[in-house]
Amino acid sequence: MADTKYIFVTGGVVSSLGKGIISASLGKLLQARGYKVTIQKFDPYINVDPGTLNPYEHGECYVTVDGHEADLDLGHYERFLNVQTTRANNITSGRIYQNVISKERKGDYLGKTVQVVPHITDEIKRNVKLLGTKYKYDFVITEIGGTVGDIESLPFIESVRQLKWELGKNCLNVHLTYVPYIAAAKEFKTKPTQHSVKQLQELGIQPDILVLRTEHTLKTDILRKVALFCNVAEEAVVQSVDVPTIYEVPLVLQRQGMDVTVLKKVGLEVGETPDLKQWKEFLNKKNAATETVKIGLVGKYVELQDAYKSIDESLLHAAIYNDRKLDLHLFHSEKITDENAASQLADMDGILIAPGFGQRGIEGKFSAIKFARENNKPLFGICLGMQCMVIEFARNVLGYSDANSTEMEPNTPHKVIDMMEEQKTVINLGGSMRLGAFDCVLKKDSKAFQAYGKEHIQERHRHRFEFNNEYKGEFEAAGMKCVGTNPDTNLVEVVEIPDLKWFVGVQYHPEYNSTVVNPNPLFISFIKAAINNK
Repeated sequence: MADTKYIFVTGGVVSSLGKGIISASLGKLLQARGYKVTIQKFDPYINVDPGTLNPYEHGECYVTVDGHEADLDLGHYERFLNVQTTRANNITSGRIYQNVISKERKGDYLGKTVQVVPHITDEIKRNVKLLGTKYKYDFVITEIGGTVGDIESLPFIESVRQLKWELGKNCLNVHLTYVPYIAAAKEFKTKPTQHSVKQLQELGIQPDILVLRTEHTLKTDILRKVALFCNVAEEAVVQSVDVPTIYEVPLVLQRQGMDVTVLKKVGLEVGETPDLKQWKEFLNKKNAATETVKIGLVGKYVELQDAYKSIDESLLHAAIYNDRKLDLHLFHSEKITDENAASQLADMDGILIAPGFGQRGIEGKFSAIKFARENNKPLFGICLGMQCMVIEFARNVLGYSDANSTEMEPNTPHKVIDMMEEQKTVINLGGSMRLGAFDCVLKKDSKAFQAYGKEHIQERHRHRFEFNNEYKGEFEAAGMKCVGTNPDTNLVEVVEIPDLKWFVGVQYHPEYNSTVVNPNPLFISFIKAAINNK
């Protein structure tokens, strides 16, 4: 295709309407028509990236293959499109300002007064067009974080206004708003949508397509009213009604011809409607499943809906491909002890120890692991979860009662988990992290090898502490095997206890590598073991 088409997705009325899901769903529909599609997220906060944000602030931190800590919406983009994202797919205000200030300090602006317009907006526009010009995508969908009217979003909205003017028919705006239902009056109210669109128009942008988020199906007369009052064609008003799973949203949008409207507006041939065969097969399997698999997730952020988003979705994918409904139970690790672990976890078919940072809730993870190990319950440890498996084994099997990670106890005499020497001199908080995709070689007699079906794998990391190889011989002699290592550094990536049904810990994050059409094999294997344990 000659010219890249740019689609901007903005939101109004309230946040958390699902701009990321709408962006991913539209991207899926365009991809199914044969176009090369990518999606990027612009976040208006000043943090350079979400890597230093507490999950209570912003939910899960997602990691791209090139080691960029990114917004969790990039997880949705990858799960829907089955393509990898990079640093270029997530830009924050902090990064934009950092780039501009860096250029100013180097004298790149030749003494000019550096301003929001044009210098900040030019930097935003450069990052928008980078994916089209450098990577040659047919469609670049850009989700603008926050809602229209937020002070911090104004430079992004101004950049969209300029790009719509500069790119003409190669650029369009999809605006997502909320249509509330007032139960007492038994009426839907479109006024919030009208005000949101008016606010967008005041900033110089006329939306091309409106997506109305609603809990109940809207009648045609409401859609016509919105179209009339917002200067949008009737066929360009789409409703996004609540559905049982986010994976039904592409089909909802397709039935309303949203992808057709986009193609017409950018001047492309519509062609035949794609059948989305794999996607529908996935949903059919989900809907056909009658039996359940009960998984207990042990973590310290379980009260947050998005803290373990990628893990939740990976478990769901694996359950569906094993013809089961996922029955996920969340256990706060601060509330689990040696005394109550059995009463809380005995009914679970499998247990997953979640990743995280810091001391809080760590002892509860040890108790859950001890219960699973002593009762031969399938257990899956991810990142810190794997490290907790190592520490628990050192304490209760090797007899090192004071074994720990130097993250939790810097002066522990038995630092079975430690920061590697080359990381200890790094000052920046994010700089000492091992981030992005790394190679791993699996032993052929391991559960991990059986799951992946190959010896060489590559998975993404986000951590700064590692298994201490000084203790490797002792662990293996006592029954915990190191079955996956990095070929370049010899760092331990996977541990297992072969004598147990399924007791696997991984230093990496396999949840970042699970999509609707390509679920992660380690999650598939874990769920299968949990089903067999039922």
